[in-house]
Amino acid sequence: MKLTARGAVTLLFVITLLGQLVAPGPAFLLGCLAAVTLVNPRDLLALVVTPPLVFFLAALFIETVRALRTDSLLQSLGLGMFTTLSAAAPWLFVGSAAILGIAWFRGLPENIRAVRHEARNRVPKPRRAPTPSFAPEPEGYFEPRVYGTAKTNTTTAAKPVTKPVAKPPVKAAKEES
Repeated sequence: MKLTARGAVTLLFVITLLGQLVAPGPAFLLGCLAAVTLVNPRDLLALVVTPPLVFFLAALFIETVRALRTDSLLQSLGLGMFTTLSAAAPWLFVGSAAILGIAWFRGLPENIRAVRHEARNRVPKPRRAPTPSFAPEPEGYFEPRVYGTAKTNTTTAAKPVTKPVAKPPVKAAKEES
């Protein structure tokens, strides 16, 4: 039986969730081993990165349910999460390392190469319209340039105001007597 990445993550979550009630660390490790051995080799990359998130979500769910029975919900939830995460940290590390090690031998490097190859070849080609719907702007679009003259109506257009040019003062000629 082979599982997809989604199925393997669900299996890991269910085993971890049930194990939170008995022994969180060893149950998480068993869930990691079961998930990595049952997943399809092409889905290894998705599975390798999820164990810490799965453990956190399972612990959050269980500690929230436990905190509902107390007087101080927030204080109980915070203390429960701190206790669960700190007590299970070595198991979390061992489970994540076990998934990574087993996945490495099951074909994880080939998955990484395939993802890189797909990403490299995924550059989209520009879309081309069958007929251009607009005329592209000429070269130097941002340069100030007049593309025609404005038409004005001579009957309603105001005549330009011109300032008279000041003439230099003329020296008065002496009147001869």
